[in-house]
Amino acid sequence: MKASDLAGKRVLVMGLGRFGGGIDAARFAVEAGAHVTVTDLATEERLADSIERLGPCPDIVFRLGLHDPDDFASADFVVANPAVKPDNRFLEVARQHGKIVTSQVGLFFQLCPARIVGITGANGKSTTATLTAHLLEHARSDRPYGNVWLSGNIGDQPLLTILDRIEPDDVVVLELSSFQIEQLAELREAPQIALLTNLTPNHLDRYGTFEAYCDAKEGLFKRQPCDPAAPSISLFNADDEVASQWFDRYDGQTGRICMKFSADDVPVRFREAYRLPGRAYRSNLAGAMAIARCLGVGDDAIRAALPEFKALPHRLELVAESNGVSWYNDSKATTPLSGIVALDAFDRPEILIAGGYDKHLPFDQLGRKIAQKAKAAILIGQTAPQIAQAIHAGSGGGSDVRVEFADSLAQAVQMAHRLACPGDVVLLSPACASYDIFENYQQRGRQFAELVRGLAAGL
Repeated sequence: MKASDLAGKRVLVMGLGRFGGGIDAARFAVEAGAHVTVTDLATEERLADSIERLGPCPDIVFRLGLHDPDDFASADFVVANPAVKPDNRFLEVARQHGKIVTSQVGLFFQLCPARIVGITGANGKSTTATLTAHLLEHARSDRPYGNVWLSGNIGDQPLLTILDRIEPDDVVVLELSSFQIEQLAELREAPQIALLTNLTPNHLDRYGTFEAYCDAKEGLFKRQPCDPAAPSISLFNADDEVASQWFDRYDGQTGRICMKFSADDVPVRFREAYRLPGRAYRSNLAGAMAIARCLGVGDDAIRAALPEFKALPHRLELVAESNGVSWYNDSKATTPLSGIVALDAFDRPEILIAGGYDKHLPFDQLGRKIAQKAKAAILIGQTAPQIAQAIHAGSGGGSDVRVEFADSLAQAVQMAHRLACPGDVVLLSPACASYDIFENYQQRGRQFAELVRGLAAGL
């Protein structure tokens, strides 16, 4: 497929999204000369921010507040937002009428001339993808490739906006969600190089079971091209149970090279140059190093690049240090496992702020970890009672952890301030999504940082 194939065609973008998920596809189709319609169940009022970001596009027809089957039956191409399930009934209408159903990520894979590295997992995929791109970019004269691009489910460079600047000898590093991998599976597309950070239950509100969630993720490896002349590379975290099972499943296949990586693989001299705390971050580094080595980057170049790498926003990000107390923003922690990882990153007393939107994930392990590690837990949002119950059960009734409830994040910060002593860490690591109170985890993290900096300035 070529971008010119869209010229003069009727393209229906399904799902503009409150966070702009369809903006990239709509702009791309307009620039390719298509007649574009955007349809979304949300109203114009709810989509005001996304429409404003889309900018003046007089050639786009908006069909908001509904989906009309006739729009799907009459379009030549339907570009679905990642949040749209593959078996959506309106997509079925398009397929029944012989229309082409694709996606932003599907278009990118079909049109991208460069080598693609795909990184997925339940936790750590953003850091691993960003660190991989950082190592590849900073290899300087050591690198046997052109420019390095970072996109996918991360960053400020949407997939289709960079497409016309990518050259065949470039490398594209993509963070890929399970939703995007499902869309690629529909088109039988996958990257030549793929990495799995780990897998633990997530998005059970969409998938129902952990097995179904794993199956969606595994599409990234099932569809990798197995060409003996140019083998695919599949990388798996040796410290993760599911990843280890997948290594055993795919290792030895003709046209595929399987590799394991582990936090224990990172030599001391690399650890000393790497500023991010905890074993999970070392695991991210091990994966990024493995990819860089596969692409011809030497260890000296890798180590030289490490001191410049910093934690991503909202991922164990140090916000302030005041009166001997360190305040960390880990708002991106939207699963119980990511909350556990954050708690394990520190050896100092921790006051945890957790809770949020209920994705129907179990909190048993998180409760045990809080009971073992935390000095206090301040709980907010829908899941606060569940987490409190898990802490009580995990302690066997014998933990000294103090459990408090707050009506808002602002109140939680004030409570943490009163409980904190010099040498403590106050950690926002919600272990839940944000949608019960905030628009997204970024808004939650920004508010936390503003509250903490205001508090520190007052002190």
